[in-house]
Amino acid sequence: MSKTIQIECLRYHPETDAEPRYQTYEVPFTDDLSVLQGLQYIKDQLDGSLTFRWSCRMAICGSCGQMVNGVPVLGCETFLRDYYPEKVRVEPLNHFPIVRDLAIDQSDFLKKLESVKPYVISKNVPERATFRQTPRQMEDYYQYSKCINCLLCYAACPQYGLNSSFTGPGALALLHRYNADSRDEGKNERMKVVNAEDGVWGCTLVGYCSEVCPKGVDPARAVNQNKIESTKDYFFRFWLK
Repeated sequence: MSKTIQIECLRYHPETDAEPRYQTYEVPFTDDLSVLQGLQYIKDQLDGSLTFRWSCRMAICGSCGQMVNGVPVLGCETFLRDYYPEKVRVEPLNHFPIVRDLAIDQSDFLKKLESVKPYVISKNVPERATFRQTPRQMEDYYQYSKCINCLLCYAACPQYGLNSSFTGPGALALLHRYNADSRDEGKNERMKVVNAEDGVWGCTLVGYCSEVCPKGVDPARAVNQNKIESTKDYFFRFWLK
């Protein structure tokens, strides 16, 4: 490897550090080396104390989400060649507490994910029944089923940064995935989340969440669709009183 690039990593251990700091490493690389591989080189060869998450290295698990030069990306599909010869700054995802260095605390998102009941709810289906769907029915929700819970959309969402009570783009997109599924009967249960003050009406329609999604999911569209559903739900309930 004849070329080297500087990778500047945010370092922070809440139990011992008063505040975050940055540490720069000189990393040799070839054009096929990803940011994640650069971090792995640092951990294996230069500084074993650097902490970050990763798993599949194939943009499937969503574990290696991080801020690279201020943009939320997956480290495994972001390449050092695109930044050379400038320095690369790697930070933990915005808007989340730091566990250590580049690893964030995902607890808040996991609670929000649980609240939208991200699974098919079937109340009146015989045991071992076969579910059938047309291609058109599957098309209604397929895009949203590709979410990998990488949290890039949360790091991109200014509203979540201002108000952590906001349910957020990822959870609301998955909520819509199941509400739009013809096999599901749990929409009424999820509408409580949709209609809540921190539900879809907390979104200010910036749309950056959809831009950064590595799987082509459009959370902003899901939120907009559920604003319509929320409005319909309100008027139907008002009409039936």
